[in-house]
Amino acid sequence: MILRFVILCALFLFIEFYSYQAFRTLIKLRWVLISYQIISVLLLVFIIYSFTQFDRSVGQTKQTMFTMGLMLLVYVPKIVLTLVMFGEDIFRIGASILNYCMYNAPRKEMMPDRRKFVSQIALGLAAVPFLSLIYGIFEGKYNFKVFKQTIFFPDLPDEFDGFKITQISDVHSGSFDNPDKINYAIDLINEQESDMILFTGDIVNTHAKEMHPWLETFSRIKDYKYGKYAVLGNHDYGEYVTWPSEKEKDENFAEIKNLYGKIGFDLMLNENKYIQKGADKIALVGVENWGQNFKKAGDLKKASQGLQETDFKVLMSHDPSHWEYEVKKDPKNFHLTLSGHTHGMQFGIEIPGYFKWSLAQYIYKQWAGLYEEAGRYVYVNRGFGFHAYPGRVGIMPEITVIELKKGKNVA
Repeated sequence: MILRFVILCALFLFIEFYSYQAFRTLIKLRWVLISYQIISVLLLVFIIYSFTQFDRSVGQTKQTMFTMGLMLLVYVPKIVLTLVMFGEDIFRIGASILNYCMYNAPRKEMMPDRRKFVSQIALGLAAVPFLSLIYGIFEGKYNFKVFKQTIFFPDLPDEFDGFKITQISDVHSGSFDNPDKINYAIDLINEQESDMILFTGDIVNTHAKEMHPWLETFSRIKDYKYGKYAVLGNHDYGEYVTWPSEKEKDENFAEIKNLYGKIGFDLMLNENKYIQKGADKIALVGVENWGQNFKKAGDLKKASQGLQETDFKVLMSHDPSHWEYEVKKDPKNFHLTLSGHTHGMQFGIEIPGYFKWSLAQYIYKQWAGLYEEAGRYVYVNRGFGFHAYPGRVGIMPEITVIELKKGKNVA
């Protein structure tokens, strides 16, 4: 524990030292530089103090989200400055060695001075994440996007050709602070001409009471001819806080499960249901959370009991790692899996249809959008809400509309 603290302190000092070099190279007014140092120290002390006040019996609060946002806002740009300035020092050291070995330069002339244009470039680069993070906090977190995806299946029952499913995921209602924006998102959901809506988990951050102010809002989601169904996400189990007793944890979990019903969704707990349309049917399967590094309450065998390999299946499973490690290889052949969980890290770069990047891709093989392997698909919703960092940059909150089409597989 002490070693980790020492390493963390050393890292912060390293970042502070090199980010300061960029300002010192460009600014010569002593009072400005002193002010910068004082503000930096005060911000660091505030951030450290705020994190030490985290109460594990309460979990995430508006204060912890503010602190996380502030830390990213301060230190992501400083990390960019550090990378550039440290890179310049590597060049300067190399140049000094060259000067000494080849030109036998005097000691004072060995090390080249810092160049202003390098510091200007560093500050320009640092401004990009700084401004992006500000945008993400004030605008991006509620910049809801409707993603439409058509998926072809050769064995889709005829009656379901053109069947549309709206998917939402990762609501995290305890993070919301703007009723008008959430009502706007509900209106967006209701505008989609779908046959069914599926909610793939994480209705709260931890406590059932987080959803109470939003029950009326989410109850506005319209009825669908073929139903409204949901599964649990990892946050719905209340396992990220310390509970006074197991009884209180169980009561919270029971209330969270009831929340889905209160907003009109049928919660599926390791079970399946046939959806009938005309003379044809498809199987809807819902598992509890199963994550490679998270709670494994999902039981695919139990959830698919009674189903045949030839049945067309749509599976709801919150964590896409379930598809990677179990679902895609299952002999019962799950045609389409709908997941969420990753949020796309709420930070990345995405040009729909052309390019997407996020740190999430180094953790999850499937992290946003549609993926296919051997004719089996998983769609990973980018999430409706936000958690930890109170914003979104590049990876926007998502409402998904998936259309099932009969035909040749097209990824």
